[in-house]
Amino acid sequence: MNRSWAESDESAGVISRRALVLGGGQLALLGALVLRMRQLQVHEAANYQLLAEDNRVNVRLISPRRGKIFDRHGIPVAQNGQNYRIVIVREDAGDVEETIAKVRRLVALDESKLERALKEMYRRSPFVPVTLADQLAWEDVAEVAVNAPALPGITPEVGLSRVYPLESDFAHVVGYVGPVSESDLSRVEPPDPVLQIPGYQFGKIGIEAKRETDLRGRAGLRRIEVSAAGRVMRELGRDESVPGSDLQLTVDHALQNYALARLAGESGSAVVIDVETGGLRAMVSSPSFDPNLFVRGISVKDYGALRDHADVPLFNRSVQGQYPPGSTFKMMTALAALRSGVLGPRDTIHCPGHLEFGGRKFHCWRSGGHGRMDLDMAIAQSCDVYFYEAARRVGIDRIAELCAEFGLGQRPDIPVSAVRSGLVPSIKWKARVRGEGWLQGETLNAGIGQGDVLASPLQLAVMTARIASMRAVKPRLIKSIDGVETPVEPAAGIDLPDGLMQLVRRAMFNVVNGPRGTARNARIVAEEFLMAGKTGTSQVRSISETERDQGVTKNEELPRRLRDHGLFVAFAPYDRPKYAIAVVIEHGSSGALVALPARDILLYALSGGIPPLTAYPPDQREAIRQQHREMVLRPRQKPVREASRA
Repeated sequence: MNRSWAESDESAGVISRRALVLGGGQLALLGALVLRMRQLQVHEAANYQLLAEDNRVNVRLISPRRGKIFDRHGIPVAQNGQNYRIVIVREDAGDVEETIAKVRRLVALDESKLERALKEMYRRSPFVPVTLADQLAWEDVAEVAVNAPALPGITPEVGLSRVYPLESDFAHVVGYVGPVSESDLSRVEPPDPVLQIPGYQFGKIGIEAKRETDLRGRAGLRRIEVSAAGRVMRELGRDESVPGSDLQLTVDHALQNYALARLAGESGSAVVIDVETGGLRAMVSSPSFDPNLFVRGISVKDYGALRDHADVPLFNRSVQGQYPPGSTFKMMTALAALRSGVLGPRDTIHCPGHLEFGGRKFHCWRSGGHGRMDLDMAIAQSCDVYFYEAARRVGIDRIAELCAEFGLGQRPDIPVSAVRSGLVPSIKWKARVRGEGWLQGETLNAGIGQGDVLASPLQLAVMTARIASMRAVKPRLIKSIDGVETPVEPAAGIDLPDGLMQLVRRAMFNVVNGPRGTARNARIVAEEFLMAGKTGTSQVRSISETERDQGVTKNEELPRRLRDHGLFVAFAPYDRPKYAIAVVIEHGSSGALVALPARDILLYALSGGIPPLTAYPPDQREAIRQQHREMVLRPRQKPVREASRA
């Protein structure tokens, strides 16, 4: 059917309009594309040229500043010093041997360090930088920088290296850092790229290890343009690193130094704790070592000397050492017996010098016996027979139950390596661990802190602080993080009648101040500093009946390794306790001898410095004056004030 001319004109108009719309849309799209191409080619050409030339843009990690560690007064105990070093990237170096040979013409390289660097270089990915030399002089680094175009893959850098300005004083508390090992990398989940930075130092032991994540910070990124010869042309941009957190400890650097000096020549430990807050004011292990030796990788010679030393300076006696607490444990036996009601405070027990039980004799330290003893006299004179009988009556399980409330047999929660939990045995423990039944004779030995009972100096300090405060004080080592105080949880009370605790505290006062107290020679005469304490002696060898019949060999006549350990725990002032202390000296012969350095350290803490001579008995003052003259003490440091990042 033929359409009319009118219909044809109308159809042509519709087609023309559609063509115009379609054409306009195409022109708009083409215009947008042209504008975008102009923007890319003119305005953003430089950026895209760099992206296209990816082989000329390097991305490098920026090492974060490791957090510093301070004592309670703001004295640095771990800080960072500048370290000029040279690093190599195997992927960019080409012929590695030839490149290193060129470097050696400019800088003297240590053979042992170079050997370690080469091993590390081929163990890691080819693009990971490896340190060839560090601790270089500025002149050496400048020489390498000037010759950089001829040294492909070689980059001089300025980094930071850990420094421990107080050397051995804080070695066992703060610990040390060292080069990152494969073992270190395997322990970090998820992997942290900062550990791949040349010369990065990783916490190995102590707070450095336990608070590694806080101290480490986060790496930054630096984007740089390099020429074909490897020369850095310009920096294209960077994301700054985030420094690690600064930690402030509860420890007083001056008291720590004094305690270590006072124990000089001995193998032992001293722990001072604030009885109100649980803050550890000193935690010393003697002998100590210089942690700076480990920072850049300790030499075989230096490590061998520490490892093979007869007194094992690398061993942290304050938390790793587990010793039979001896008579310092007798307060636990007494409190368990009093709480259970099997023994009253005025009940007496006769001591003829031994207790016969199960067909054998359990001897008192005083062969002739003490006669009739009540609680106060038994603690003051440390009568073993009294506590044999008290332990027999109360039983090992009730002793173990009470000990847990005083922190014995419990692992202290502090950020230090290898903290041990000690041991207070029980019937279930022996059945589980040894598959044997409990013997009553073992209860008697445990009652005087022998047998299977073990405690660290830190645990004994916590026990004493709880006796002094009558609250479950918890030890703490971190005072603040980045200037923000760590909260101190109020310590819960201990489930014991105040009267019973007061009886034990009074008996401890008589240990030091009573006419027949075992630590009378270590008393403090200044009224404001009066001390209460308890001596302890733990045997390291068995004494046969034949030896007892012929006369027990005195400690001073034995080889040192066979002498008894000496222990002393104390708190002061007696009427308003502020600090508690525990001191253990390996093979120190007796607690009475150990009480002397313990008293001096406690007096230093109370006085805030060298104690006044008037605090000592008159007949000891000249000897104390001479002792302080001969002690090698570190001068008191000045605080470093820094703005808080809190």
